[in-house]
Amino acid sequence: MRRDVFQAIADPVRRDIIQLLAEETLTVNSVAEKFDVSRPAISKHLKILQECGLIVINKQGRERYCQIRPRNLIPAFLWIDQYKKLWEEKLDSFEDYLTELQTRLPNEEANKSKR
Repeated sequence: MRRDVFQAIADPVRRDIIQLLAEETLTVNSVAEKFDVSRPAISKHLKILQECGLIVINKQGRERYCQIRPRNLIPAFLWIDQYKKLWEEKLDSFEDYLTELQTRLPNEEANKSKR
């Protein structure tokens, strides 16, 4: 099955694994110890991350080490980044609306009490 970076980051456990490996290279067992899911489930997540090219697993002796390949996250970053300006504009507009409400509501309350 052909997988891509979007499939990899779609799952919260895989996103957490990416975050862990962004901080340090870990063995497969060390990764599995960080989660409350079965070892086979972690192995499946690691396999998907490896198929997507987001990690490499190198065998050294009896241990298998997982290392991140952050460059392969670039397609997802670029796709998300194109929406950044749109969301910033929406959030700014919402913030302006809330500010307007905060100033308008006390004035309306004051007018009601004068009646």
